[in-house]
Amino acid sequence: MQEFEAAVTKSKTLTQRPANDELLKLYALYKQSTEGDNGEQRPGGFDFKAIAKHDAWAELKGKSQSDAKQEYISFVKELHQKYA
Repeated sequence: MQEFEAAVTKSKTLTQRPANDELLKLYALYKQSTEGDNGEQRPGGFDFKAIAKHDAWAELKGKSQSDAKQEYISFVKELHQKYA
């Protein structure tokens, strides 16, 4: 999907860093779009960043890859209005 690839590229051109919750949402939508449901084991220990990323992606379980792509595209547009 060309529009999705363009959104991925556009997400890397933001002039300001989005908030952590926005970055997690972006990450989770990307992973759901490209890989589908999270089948990985939840990280343990004190790697809080990896745990947060895992949990954000796991919350999207059941969302189709095409729906996740559309949501990703819309979210990147929203971020670009806010941070570009």
